[in-house]
Amino acid sequence: MNISEAIRTRRSIGKVTEEDVPVSAIEQILEAGTWAPNHRLTEPWRFFVLRGEGRKLLGHALADIAVKATVDPTSPEAQAAAESARKKPMRAPVIITVAVTPKEQANIIELEEYGAVFSAIQNMLLEAHALGLGAIWRTGEPTYQSQMNEHFGLSPKDKVLGFIYLGIPVGDRIQQSKRTPFQDVTVWVDQPGSLSKDN
Repeated sequence: MNISEAIRTRRSIGKVTEEDVPVSAIEQILEAGTWAPNHRLTEPWRFFVLRGEGRKLLGHALADIAVKATVDPTSPEAQAAAESARKKPMRAPVIITVAVTPKEQANIIELEEYGAVFSAIQNMLLEAHALGLGAIWRTGEPTYQSQMNEHFGLSPKDKVLGFIYLGIPVGDRIQQSKRTPFQDVTVWVDQPGSLSKDN
């Protein structure tokens, strides 16, 4: 699969089997992440591979955050929310938690550290697709809570940026999708002070 095909046919795939993903494939995906562009080679990414019982780490974090969001943490509603959140990581046999650890240097722009890790996530999704695996990048409000950092041993300045749920896809049909034509979101600038939508 060439890069153009990979970019255009990759889809978020949430339905996967319980079949194990080979460690070699996971390692290939992780390495793809490390080849993302990053200013001054800060390599600000951190990966946590959750498999088997290890997925409960994320489940506990999501449950704690769900309980804290309720009015009464001891209520049946809070307990039901916690139980529902606890089950979410069991939707895939492998979850790769991706975090940014911005470097504290005068010449490092924090926003660029985030950009590097987002690029790493895209690399990983494309690599998973090229390997024939199903993957989906899950985020949401709980992702960015301080409790999530605590569960993953991250410092307050770090940030979890998402979870790549990974597995063998159920079915092999590529879902059709479309994007706004680039012509509609592109401005060609041929000279200073001249903005034109046409080439």
